[in-house]
Amino acid sequence: MLHALSTSVPSPRQFTYPFCYDVDPLAEAASEELQYYIATTGLMSAEKGCGKMFGVLVVEYKDEEGALQRGFLAAYSGLLGGRNDWQYFVPPVFDAQQPDGHFKRTEREISAINREISAIEHDPQYLQSVAQHEETMKRLQAEVEAFKMEVDVAKARRDARRKSGEPLSEEEQAEMVRESQFMKAELRRRRKAMEQAESTFHNPHATLLKSLQRKRKQMSDELQRWLFAAYRMLNAKGEERDLIDIFREYTHAMPPAGAGDCCAPKLLQYAYQHRLRPVCMAEFWWGESPASEIRYHLHYYPACRSKCLPILTHMLKGLDVAPNPLAQKRHTAEPRVLYADEYILVVDKPAGMLSVPGKADDSASVSVEEYFANNSKFKTQNSKFLKAAHRLDMDTSGLLVLARTEQAYVELQRQFASRETVKRYEAVLSGVPKHTTPHSTFHNDVPEPITQNSKLKIQNSSTQPDSCLEAISLPLIADINDRPRQRVDMEHGKPALTLYNIVEVRAADANTAVAYTTKKADKSLTLVHLYPKTGRTHQLRVHCAHPQGLACPILGDPLYGTERADRMYLHAAELTFRHPITGEPMHFLSPSGFLL
Repeated sequence: MLHALSTSVPSPRQFTYPFCYDVDPLAEAASEELQYYIATTGLMSAEKGCGKMFGVLVVEYKDEEGALQRGFLAAYSGLLGGRNDWQYFVPPVFDAQQPDGHFKRTEREISAINREISAIEHDPQYLQSVAQHEETMKRLQAEVEAFKMEVDVAKARRDARRKSGEPLSEEEQAEMVRESQFMKAELRRRRKAMEQAESTFHNPHATLLKSLQRKRKQMSDELQRWLFAAYRMLNAKGEERDLIDIFREYTHAMPPAGAGDCCAPKLLQYAYQHRLRPVCMAEFWWGESPASEIRYHLHYYPACRSKCLPILTHMLKGLDVAPNPLAQKRHTAEPRVLYADEYILVVDKPAGMLSVPGKADDSASVSVEEYFANNSKFKTQNSKFLKAAHRLDMDTSGLLVLARTEQAYVELQRQFASRETVKRYEAVLSGVPKHTTPHSTFHNDVPEPITQNSKLKIQNSSTQPDSCLEAISLPLIADINDRPRQRVDMEHGKPALTLYNIVEVRAADANTAVAYTTKKADKSLTLVHLYPKTGRTHQLRVHCAHPQGLACPILGDPLYGTERADRMYLHAAELTFRHPITGEPMHFLSPSGFLL
């Protein structure tokens, strides 16, 4: 499991902070050794899918003569080709794949229950019984609704009689009370009859089905708890805790499925078990990108947060770990004020600055809100109210509107939510999108910006794209296993539409392959203008990077990109909205200055 590493690259002073890192040259050397092994052995032919995450851990140890040596361990996430016992790689923290082990035996029992459930759900007699019951329930529901309308009509008639001004006899008043009481009682009776019909549905198949479903859930929950308790994670201090205990402390919830099977926990567990001192690590993707996520062949990625953050927080105790780069003070330019009155501020936000106060990792960075809230010149006379009406990602620069009163904030939020604003972004992409060429008539064909003498054109997601603009429509949803990343989900994602135009392309030679890999040295760049018609989190970044979008990430994008840069090359360059108080059209320009 321990592989030789012949290199003169010095060891880093501190261990890798796994959730945000630049790959250490020593970890990169180990990664290249692993990549060579994968490429020359055809290992990935066993994986019937798009790709796999691999990881390396460089370690130090003393040989038999007491001399300090270095080597590296290798791992893959989850299973590879349905197996977890491949040579060359460290074993899982806990092997649940043994055919005669408790996990597999119980899994087979649950599978048998699933087959029973499926057989009942497809049984003709059961289906006929369910259909008849549903028909009965629909009839009873319709009768209740019809009688409820009668109750409402009778009440309205009584109310109108009482308000008519004509005197009511005692007999008439008593009759109205009796009618009300009778109809309320009858409505309750009918609702109770409907509930009784629902609760007394005793089809033998349905009773057995519910019993099997309860048994399946109980067995699944117990098996999951048993499995999580079997994962006993070590740390550098020699302390051991199971996954349930770890997640109870850090998330107050049960671990997610697959916790403990990612590369980093596997690698550290093996190192601790064999008295190897971790030096540095790295994880990279091999193969095609999944349909929902954005992964690039041979690109390095941080450890996932939902599964690995609690686990690695425990496992790294006792190691001298490099500080979190995101928690360090950032030195950025100051935001530039373009417009200010007593109701709003329009500013040009620099890249690297938060729009609103951050949480945890981002707490070291002063936000635009905080910057102006602490500047006495921009405080309102009678209020400390100051809120961003929309947001730009920390790494995005450009136009941002802040409200200085509650009334202004509510109206601006309404405009952004209802898509009455017009936004244009400028971005530089790593690479050249396929089957696309620059549009020379771009500036003349896009919708006219709003000026003081023009009417506001309401833009929304149903607007047909201009003949000169192309569209990307990929629904997005939060990646719960790797926040804050977003992923494409055609079934559950929220609609997301971006119009775009390619402005300029700088092509470069992309035919130089790195040794042992299919990685290309492509330095081509593309300047694009982007028009988001919806406002989903990371929408432009995902739409540019995703294979079904432009398939070219924004240059310097730390989450979805492939190349490091001095910043992320995305800038909010144009913004149009109505003044939240006066209703006047407001139009602002802030050219990015991006040059290819």
